Order: sequence, then structure tokens, then C-alpha cells
Amino acid sequence: MKIMKAILSGTALFVLSAPAMFAQSATTNETPQTIQQRKENQQDRISQGVQSGRLTAGETKNLETKEAGLNKEERTMRSEDDGHLTAADRAKLNNQQNRLSDQIYDDKHNAAVQHNGTREIGQRKENQQDRIAQGIKSGQLTPGETAKLEKQQQGINREVVGMREANGGRLTAADKKAVNQQQNQASRNIYNKKHNGRPQ
Repeated sequence: MKIMKAILSGTALFVLSAPAMFAQSATTNETPQTIQQRKENQQDRISQGVQSGRLTAGETKNLETKEAGLNKEERTMRSEDDGHLTAADRAKLNNQQNRLSDQIYDDKHNAAVQHNGTREIGQRKENQQDRIAQGIKSGQLTPGETAKLEKQQQGINREVVGMREANGGRLTAADKKAVNQQQNQASRNIYNKKHNGRPQ
């Protein structure tokens, strides 16, 4: 009788714990993200931050400059090993992507936000950021191209701040004309970089 109880108890314990064991083995056997998947994930997060205004033009420029540097480093690593990445290369790139991931999180959750405004100049700024975000998400803009476009937007934003400070918080008609001309040039740059055939 004691032997039968022990067998039944053991069987019941196994049946109850089996789902947990199988779930654990399923999670430990998941394949880690590839280097390309990590890059795409980072770009999606940056795109979302640009779109929502949680990343400023300056923050986006810095993040994309770092992403471009990682891409260049990966190309160098591959060229040194007949197009392949060694285990050490992958570990190094993953560590760098982890640091970049942390910075994306920090930049998206700090107090700095992209203020566009509701008037014409603000609407143009928001439109340009939306177009850049779409280009990042679609892969039409490389990190290097995005960094250059955001640097241009950052410069225009600084100029607008200076104009407002010089005129009691307002933009004169001449200021608006000058900013619109700069945004026209930025718009052409966005279009050209999105249609130059250099996918991410």
C-alpha cells in the first residue's frame, strides 16, 4: 500500500510539474535575435521616438551617429573574416547594441521632448520629423543619412530659437520666410536620401 501511494504521489508530481519543465525548456531554447534583427528593432524604437516627439532632433542625430558607427564596425569585422562574424564579433556588437538600447530608452524617457508648435513653422517641423521617422521605419534612410538630416533639423531648430529670442518670443515675416526656405532645402534632402537606392 505504501509503495502504491509513493508511485501515485510521484506520478501526480510529475504530471503537475511537466508543463513547467516543458515551458522552461522552450524558453531556454529560443534563438537569440540576430545582429540584423537587433538593428531593425533599434531603428523601429528610434522611429517611434521621432514620431512621438519623445526624441529631439539632437538626440536622434546622436543615436543614429552611433548606429552608423556600429554598422561600419560590423562591415569591417565581416570584411576581415570572408563576410562572416566570429563569436567574439557577435558578442562585441551585442554589447554595443545593449548600450545603445539603454541610451534610446534614456533619451525617450528624459525631460527633453520635440516641441513643434501648431502654427505653420511648427507644422513643417512636425511634417519633416514624420517623414524622417517613416524613412527610418521603412529602411529607406540609413543611420548615417538620418544623422545628417537630424543635424540639419537641429540647426534649423536652434536658429528658430535665436530668432524668437531676438524678437520677444515671436517670428517676424522675414524670419518665417528664411525658416521656410531652410525647410524647403531640408525637404529636398529628405526626399533625395529616401530615394537614392541605399536601403538600410
